[in-house]
Amino acid sequence: MTTLTDRYLAATLRAVPAPRREEIATELRAAIADMVDDRVGGGQDPTTAEREVLTELGHPERLAARYADRRLQLIGPAYYLIWQRLLRRLLTVIPGVVGVVAGVAQATVGDNPGGAIGSGITAAFQTAVQIAFWVTLSFAILERTNASLDLPEWNVDQLPEAPVERDIRLPDTCASVAMILLTLAFLPWQHFRSWARDSDDTRIPLLDPALWTSWLPVLAAVLVASVALELVKYRTGRWTWPLVGANALLDLAFAVPLIWLVLTDRLLNPDLVARFDWLRDGGLDVASRVTVVVIVAVTLWDLVDSALKARRSATRTDA
Repeated sequence: MTTLTDRYLAATLRAVPAPRREEIATELRAAIADMVDDRVGGGQDPTTAEREVLTELGHPERLAARYADRRLQLIGPAYYLIWQRLLRRLLTVIPGVVGVVAGVAQATVGDNPGGAIGSGITAAFQTAVQIAFWVTLSFAILERTNASLDLPEWNVDQLPEAPVERDIRLPDTCASVAMILLTLAFLPWQHFRSWARDSDDTRIPLLDPALWTSWLPVLAAVLVASVALELVKYRTGRWTWPLVGANALLDLAFAVPLIWLVLTDRLLNPDLVARFDWLRDGGLDVASRVTVVVIVAVTLWDLVDSALKARRSATRTDA
């Protein structure tokens, strides 16, 4: 169990420059201990004394700003921390979601897979700018008009739990989910918006349309389950052996059918093969062998990487 003092120190040190954290931690811990001892010496209960001392010290981020000689005054000190916290949370989630949706829409509905990444980045950036502008303007108006938000005073019960070291970061999770969603979006895109065209300018699906009644729904379900696994991994914060097992199951559930379809020439649309001479003249065999090697290499890498990370995580936990 971590004490209130430990949690208060962790919350304070997060907002001070890394080179000064050890010095400030030692100084602040000693100061808190002295103040608590003074109150206990006067007959106060230690737990109550600790709570009152930390409450008098105030919000950890305000104390950190004093240690770092940093002014909390972009729009004014009254609502600075609320503005900062809200803006950070909005910018962490919303631009990424908008960027992924815009990229998928551009690749599918807009029939422009090449511009999907650029469209996603542009949409995410524009969304971030809009959020920053309107949130800042709103708080600036509140500050200038002396409007009251009637927010409760800070107290030690609002201290976050001591930070847990994470092996799985939010940017990594977002990137993985985005790649899976793009792969999932490719399945209907290649059927309805394929770049390949017949002699009469009719679009030719890249994958065999017959697979829609057999393997494509299975592969799509595996991709959806993979998104769920990424979210579970992020929530857990580290690789565990059950997660390694689930990841291996999903990897094999996607790779094995895909390899079988490639090796049996059942993946690509026969009309697509017939349309291009280079595929009929041996190109399909070369492409199939290269595809199988890539699938096997990526699958093995992911299996080994997840197992090594779980082992390191378990070792660190035991230590």
